[in-house]
This record gives sequence, C-alpha cells and structure tokens, in this order.
Amino acid sequence: MYFNRAIIIGNLTRDPELRSLPSGVQVATLGVATNRVWKDKNGAKQESTDFHNVVVFGRQAETTAQYLRKGSNVLVEGRMQTRSWDGTDGQKKYRTEVVADRVQFGPRTSGVVSSPADVKAMADKPAETIEYPEENINIDDIPF
Repeated sequence: MYFNRAIIIGNLTRDPELRSLPSGVQVATLGVATNRVWKDKNGAKQESTDFHNVVVFGRQAETTAQYLRKGSNVLVEGRMQTRSWDGTDGQKKYRTEVVADRVQFGPRTSGVVSSPADVKAMADKPAETIEYPEENINIDDIPF
C-alpha cells in the first residue's frame, strides 16, 4: 500500500495568484513558509525555514485568493506532486508542489504588519475587553 499525504502549517510568502484553465477551472498558486527550531549538540538554538509551492483548484482556489494575503497563517492538506517540462534553454525543469485537497485559514490578525510603525500603532491601540455585569449571581438560579 502506498500513501502520498502532505500536511503543512505556515505563513504565505506572497499573495495567491489566481488563474483559469482553458476548461474554466480556477487555479490558485501560493507559497507557504514553514520553520522548525531545535537545539544542536552544543545547546545552541538553531532555526531552519522551508518554502513550499501549493496549488489549489476550483471554488477553494477562488476563496483562497479572495481571503488570504502575504503573511496569512494557513493549514494545507494534500498530496505531493512533481511536474517536469522542457525549459526555454533546452534543460529539463522540475517543480515539486503540494496539490491541496483542503485549505484551512488560520486566525485573522487585526491588520497586516508591514513595517515597525504598524507594530507600534497596534501596540498603542487599546485592547478589547469584556465587560462583565456587576450584579451578584445566585447559585440557585443556575439550571444545572
């Protein structure tokens, strides 16, 4: 039995690009960056980033292109596929990508952070708080 399954959780490296096939099917291409952190044998913190090419088809491609932007958090589930073609220079070209079966959007941020000024503006903005009622609650009023 063979199994080809990829699950990646990361951030978009660029805005999704939406195109149409001659058949009319929508195709979105996006880049996702994942990272891992570990300690080497000396105890020093190491970090590595991997970049993944993702292809999404159909209605899911449309919603992906509509709602996701560079830096968005995303979970992609699908299969690995390698395509090959002859380049303009006569060389054989290869591209390995994840063909998505499912794309799940990550938590929304309150805004896109593109500069240190954006970070400062977000820090200066007051946090939303929940206001609880001041009245006392009688234990006998709870139905369970």
